Amino acid sequence: MLVNTHKLIFISIFFIGWNTVQAQEVWTLKQCIDTAQVHNKNLQINRNNISISEQREKEAKANLIPKITANADYKYFMELPTQLMPMNALNPQAPEGQFRDLQFGVPHNINANIQLAMPLYNPQIYGGIENTKIANELTQLQYQKTEEQVLFDVTTLYYNAQILKNQLDFMDSNLINSNRLLQNMELLKSQLLAKGSDVNKVKLQTEQLTTQRENVYSKYLQVLNALKMNMGISLEENITVVTDIFQPTLTENSSRNSLDLQLIHTQNKLLNNKLKILNRSRYLPSLNFIASYGTTGFGYDKTPNDFLDFYPIGFAGIQLSYPLFNGTVTQRKINQKKLEINNNELQAQLISDKNEMEIENAIRQRTIAENTIINTENQIDLAKTIYDQTILQQKQGTASLTDVLLADNALREAQQNYLNAIIDFLKADLEFKKLTGNIGSEK
Repeated sequence: MLVNTHKLIFISIFFIGWNTVQAQEVWTLKQCIDTAQVHNKNLQINRNNISISEQREKEAKANLIPKITANADYKYFMELPTQLMPMNALNPQAPEGQFRDLQFGVPHNINANIQLAMPLYNPQIYGGIENTKIANELTQLQYQKTEEQVLFDVTTLYYNAQILKNQLDFMDSNLINSNRLLQNMELLKSQLLAKGSDVNKVKLQTEQLTTQRENVYSKYLQVLNALKMNMGISLEENITVVTDIFQPTLTENSSRNSLDLQLIHTQNKLLNNKLKILNRSRYLPSLNFIASYGTTGFGYDKTPNDFLDFYPIGFAGIQLSYPLFNGTVTQRKINQKKLEINNNELQAQLISDKNEMEIENAIRQRTIAENTIINTENQIDLAKTIYDQTILQQKQGTASLTDVLLADNALREAQQNYLNAIIDFLKADLEFKKLTGNIGSEK
């Protein structure tokens, strides 16, 4: 009865898992990366940032285009403006230094004109255009940095899912072995050739393995959900990963093309350009062409002399502006920029040194992990052979149940060591590619 119950439970678990896998679509790593590059929200945000940066560059260039404005105003003077006129201006006999107050103008004043202004030379405008170009380069690099991180995350999650899936396969195989052993022990007990405690030991091991499998399967589903989120697809989508784990061939890439360093160097370029603009603004003038054409209206509303007359007015000219003294504000900004440039150069050196160290560590870890994979593969084969031989000896009565359980544990330990070695290798190789700016080669 117990044998049939365990068989039923195991077969049910097996077929439920099999049907679930069958309903899932198998995605390759390349498919996951391609999908993430299109649908990942962080990449979409960064693509929008690139468009914003391009618009800012066009905005800076638009400052060179002539600006045309239309102006109009109406004023009603309840009290006309007062001017003082020397009395001897109209009467030469009047003494000098005496004035008479006079009100000039009419109560109704209307002005309307169109003004044009075009910069002929402005160091701040040209410097702003250069800044936006460099800022656009910086935004492009930030997009590449985000893309690199997305590829790193997607690849890491994909590898984790593959590892867990292989772990599930190992556990399914071990469950089959445990159930077979349990059936044999149940049969031996019924023939009074085994003790009840021996059956309970095998049953406990089988239940523990089943619980472990459930935990691993839960982790597998969590990793798949994280993978789907990074890919930008619905969590309701049923996907699975390829079981065979691709192990990249070891390549020694001598190039150092870290995006972190490229970002720092571009930031340095931007800071130096801002410093150059500040130095220009201290000594170079701004030159603008200005023009205006319009009309001025004067009105009087007292009869019988009421009137409203308009008179044209227009001019064109050149406006020159030269900074003489602004309270040392520009000098303080220059000092700040010099300190920022110094910090930027120190940061670049720090990142370079750190990258070199991490690259060396990744190469070393990758080599060790590759050797460990080969060793653990051999250990799995050996542990499997020992397990099969121990089972055969146990049936012949020359090996105890303890020997079988020890052989089973040795096999599971060898399997886990193999998976751990693959994890270490893939992580080290992926980290190496990220540090050398070759993460895209995972595609």
